[in-house]
Amino acid sequence: MARPKADLPPAAAIRELVDGEGRLPVRVTPGARSEGLEIADGRLLAKVRAKPEDGKATDAVRDLIAAALGLAPSRVDLLRGATSREKLFRVG
Repeated sequence: MARPKADLPPAAAIRELVDGEGRLPVRVTPGARSEGLEIADGRLLAKVRAKPEDGKATDAVRDLIAAALGLAPSRVDLLRGATSREKLFRVG
């Protein structure tokens, strides 16, 4: 059985959270039952199925952000938080 498509907010709503330098703070929940992005209290929350080991959860978050914004994953760079739930990405 195919996995359901990830829930993604509109790209314009995500772009409003990006600061003037292209930085996007994200709170990550690894090991979730479903994947998706949501905006709550002015923050982007990401839920991914991947476990927080060897950067798999970070890569999954990068892929979700890229898909939501219509960018290639290589255009989304991790700036800070490789081992933290609080991550900072640069969106380009």
